Amino acid sequence: MTDPYLMSLLAGAAVGGAAAYLGSLMITRRMALVGDALGHVALPGMGLALLAKVDPSLGAFLFLALGIVVIWKLGEKTSLSTETLVGLVFVTSLALGFLIVPQPELLESLIGDISQLSTAGLILTVVLCAIVLIIVQGIYPRMMLLNLSPDLAAVEGVRESRTNLLYLSAIAVMVALGVKVTGSLLVGALVIIPPATARILVSNLGQYRRFSVGIGVAGCLAGILVSRVSHFPPGPAIILANAFFFLAALGLKKWRPARPVPGGRREDGPQSSPTPPV
Repeated sequence: MTDPYLMSLLAGAAVGGAAAYLGSLMITRRMALVGDALGHVALPGMGLALLAKVDPSLGAFLFLALGIVVIWKLGEKTSLSTETLVGLVFVTSLALGFLIVPQPELLESLIGDISQLSTAGLILTVVLCAIVLIIVQGIYPRMMLLNLSPDLAAVEGVRESRTNLLYLSAIAVMVALGVKVTGSLLVGALVIIPPATARILVSNLGQYRRFSVGIGVAGCLAGILVSRVSHFPPGPAIILANAFFFLAALGLKKWRPARPVPGGRREDGPQSSPTPPV
């Protein structure tokens, strides 16, 4: 496969779907901004990779892996929350990244360029996205149980430390892949906007996850198509396409006719507020 446009569509669909599925779990745990923060953690690794003239995604992944280990270990040794530790590592990495990344490549590092993906890069992207989907599907029930009651999870045999490591590792892999699509500055939107859109439209967990994946795939494909027609950078175009879907979902929710439900209450409609899928 040598068509850069087709490879961009395939990679975008894979990354968009996997990131949205992971994001559905992150939003449920109120950790949506962690993905955005970890995107900035990848910046120094991308800078080192550019200086060494290798794939920036490789440098991003190695630095993210280091950041995840630091966050995980600090979480075990302190009482600080994961969000606090991510913020600490985030600001440190961002400052370091601006010092390391060469100026000519800084813009590409910040907003990405999926059109430069190679055939080997496409295969690796699809394989890693599949692995992330399998990991997230496996830990989803455990993470939900930990979210509801850590004590109950312990009684059920859930190993919190191991589960959190798998969870953070999935985020790291997804961010490393996402920086190639939207850059380190915008990668957080891939895990935030599609599940946020799905949450507006549905009210049960199964639909929420499926809608998140579908919207994530559609947003990436639409953004790449817009980029090809308008010659805008694909990263910002993908985010704007996802934002458009979010606004469309708001409009659909507002104007969808209300339906009667047992007990005389009304379902949906302008005044309703959906039950969160948690």
